[in-house]
Amino acid sequence: MYAIVDIETTGGHASANGITEIAVFIHDGERVVKHFETLINPQQRIPAYITSLTGIDNYMVADAPVFEDIAATLYELLDDVIFVAHNVNFDYSFVKHHLKAAGFELAVKKLCTVRLSRKTFPGLASYSLGNLCRSLALPIDNRHRAGGDAKATVKLLEHCMANGGGEHIKQMLKKSSAEQWLPLHLTKADIVNLPGTPGVYYFHDVKDKVVYVGKAINIKKRVSSHFTHNDADRKRQNFLRTICKITFKECATELEAIVLESAEIRRWWPKYNVSQKQPQQTFALYRFEDNRGYIRLAIDKKKKNIASLYCFNLLHEGLVMLKKMVEEFDLNEKLCFIDRTAFTENEMALLEPPTQYNGKIENALAALEKQLPTFAVLDDGIKDNEKLCLLIERGSFWGMGYLPPHHTIKSADELKSLLNPYADNDTIRNSIYSFIEQNPNKRIAVNLH
Repeated sequence: MYAIVDIETTGGHASANGITEIAVFIHDGERVVKHFETLINPQQRIPAYITSLTGIDNYMVADAPVFEDIAATLYELLDDVIFVAHNVNFDYSFVKHHLKAAGFELAVKKLCTVRLSRKTFPGLASYSLGNLCRSLALPIDNRHRAGGDAKATVKLLEHCMANGGGEHIKQMLKKSSAEQWLPLHLTKADIVNLPGTPGVYYFHDVKDKVVYVGKAINIKKRVSSHFTHNDADRKRQNFLRTICKITFKECATELEAIVLESAEIRRWWPKYNVSQKQPQQTFALYRFEDNRGYIRLAIDKKKKNIASLYCFNLLHEGLVMLKKMVEEFDLNEKLCFIDRTAFTENEMALLEPPTQYNGKIENALAALEKQLPTFAVLDDGIKDNEKLCLLIERGSFWGMGYLPPHHTIKSADELKSLLNPYADNDTIRNSIYSFIEQNPNKRIAVNLH
């Protein structure tokens, strides 16, 4: 038994919008055996643009039943049948959400006539309900009203069945089929063709723009998990409607996937990624020699083409570290720009000679060097004849890539010619340090030069 359903609503997602009209045709595979149709008072204002589309206004639904009044009748119609609609996940998300709010838990198989039409009549210019009915010469009256659109969907379902669609329906309703839970614009092949390996995956919109980037230990399994819960909130529904294509990059390990995901989120700045969109590191510690021969330390905004000693996300983070260096190695606050007032003549007279003071600076930077080590992380590559390599230089992530088999690491400078540079950030750095804590044998000490 099939329940062909169409609804009209006050908006595009169920969690904050109501149903204004519903029509249900119960079909036994040969003919309609029962029909239910009613306006519904959504208990909220109907937007003007919805009224202009459907013709349903606030006055029309003022005396209509609220959803709770019809919930039991509707549940009795829909329980234990196949829920059919044109773009089924939209109608189903609303009906399931509002039935649950009324105390009924709907859990039935779904059949989308958009997907069924694509399989039965491939190659048509459009699969919207109106365009399909015109292309297939099917009658459609009372457009954008629940009764008219539901009746047209009945005709479309019958036309598909009469043209070999029955076999497609059997396949689409199988438990192993992804047709019931996939977003409208994706096919089962889009999931089947994904690898079960670590990597990074990308969701694209209709204009091929990347709208989400994710990482996975198993790409196929992780991507599938995005679509198995049809939540009713606006962000979730908009997200599912947006996805038109999936691409991916395989990685050798989860660590590589973590690094690549973080870099790609900052590269594409996808609409539906929330985490890792914090600002890039914007401050750095620099050294320079003034005209009197003193080596001076300073925290400044990060310069693109000037080598820095260390980078910070926050100015405060850098100042705290510099103050600790001043206290530990007896450095001069004014020569480190912690105290920005001008030197008095008396203060200048009491300054140590540059050679003596610069020795303290070198000791402080040597201690910093020990705290900010340079090392490589070696792990298995995708292929047997390669090794994944990640380089940490002076405590910060420099880049990663693949080394040829039996390669002997000579220095950080030599590694840089073989690896791809990436922007450093807290997520990447913390992931690498966490990895080597658990796998200390994969950390390789490396000289800078």
